[in-house]
Amino acid sequence: MTSILTLKNLPSSAKWALRFSVQTKSKKTLAKPNVRNVVVVEGVRIPFLLSGTSYKDLMAHDLARAALSGLLHRTSVPKEVIDYIVYGTVIQEVKTSNVAREASLGAGFSDKTPAHTVTMACISSNQAITTGVGLIAAGHSDVIVAGGVELMSDIPIRHSRKMRRMMLDLNKAKTLGQRLSLISKFRMDFLIPELISVSEFSTNETMGHSADRLAAAFSVSRLEQDEYALRSHSLAKKAQDEGLLSDVVPFKVPGKDTVTKDNGIRPSTLEQMAKLKPAFIKPYGTVTAANSSFLTDGASAMLIMAEEKALAMGYKPKAYLREFLYVSQDPKDQLLLGPTYATPKVLEKAGLTMNDIDAFEFHEAFSGQILANLKAMDSDWFAQNYMGRKTKVGPPPLEKFNNWGGSLSLGHPFAATGCRLVITAANRLRKEGGQYALVAACAAGGQGHAMIVEAYPK
Repeated sequence: MTSILTLKNLPSSAKWALRFSVQTKSKKTLAKPNVRNVVVVEGVRIPFLLSGTSYKDLMAHDLARAALSGLLHRTSVPKEVIDYIVYGTVIQEVKTSNVAREASLGAGFSDKTPAHTVTMACISSNQAITTGVGLIAAGHSDVIVAGGVELMSDIPIRHSRKMRRMMLDLNKAKTLGQRLSLISKFRMDFLIPELISVSEFSTNETMGHSADRLAAAFSVSRLEQDEYALRSHSLAKKAQDEGLLSDVVPFKVPGKDTVTKDNGIRPSTLEQMAKLKPAFIKPYGTVTAANSSFLTDGASAMLIMAEEKALAMGYKPKAYLREFLYVSQDPKDQLLLGPTYATPKVLEKAGLTMNDIDAFEFHEAFSGQILANLKAMDSDWFAQNYMGRKTKVGPPPLEKFNNWGGSLSLGHPFAATGCRLVITAANRLRKEGGQYALVAACAAGGQGHAMIVEAYPK
């Protein structure tokens, strides 16, 4: 099968830095009569860092607080006008289970502003955003802050269940005899810790293993995956060097230096990438550390408002948040195909086609996952046999696709990525002169999300 990507005849990896400019087109707006327009005023994120680096001594709410403070600083929005705060997280810290509330208080928001936390794997901040959209559209709120945070440097590790049970029973024991009786049942294997599982609960399969099987099912080669990963890192480096990643706000890490940029962007060479061994299916798998997203610490935050409220406060919105939806499918064989299922549905809901979309921002969990989705979207057979559709939706043109890098290079703090996708889409539309962007992502559990973002008129 012909490779989707090619690096042949390129003098350097810089050729992947696509010089693409979308011309502003005269298209219909997606505004609906008698429905409030919801707009993005601004979105920020602290730098996304490899886990185990500068954020390793912090807690998740520290990162979330920094993102929220960055949003307040950039927008100068009065704290008292915020009606509600919704934040996403995946790996919860038990001390701050409602991290939205703890982080908002730490950032100085009013203690009268309600806040709640949502979790939906890698689309948790997507869920936070759309929860806010729903509150505004329904007339319950005018001003919402949505975001997400993940700290993979310090994940909860529990005692074994046997040890937990013994400790709880000891706490209830009333006599020395009862305590000694319980202690006599102790065995050394009680001390084996219980780590957070990186596998699907329903299938007991890791996401990397699933990505490897998916790549094989769609005949995605190791070379194609490495080429795509190199593209992501090269485009991210170009965007970083050109100052396009304007959503990043500096963060003064307590006791350390100020962090100003993502540290996972590392363009390599195909020769170096080819030396890596398979990470999941050994020895014949094609998914490696180089073509997978890495464990990342980070946080993001967005200010969304009813359009009339934003204008009354003197803000110039960046974009409208239009149609969106969530999908679910088989978590065993279609775990990472959320974008394939969600894209045609959200386009139909909006009355658009792929040709109407000027910018695509898809979450890159693995190169193999992205390329498998592109091939699935380009397959009439898959559309007919798995999706119940007559024809394929077609793949996004690469010249419009993740032009400023993606999760493979920028990093993927699970619950923070959704906000990054949306604000990047909005910023790209403004920079490139396009009108519509399509955001899509897969998530654990076989779920997915897609949203249409419409540029705000200049």
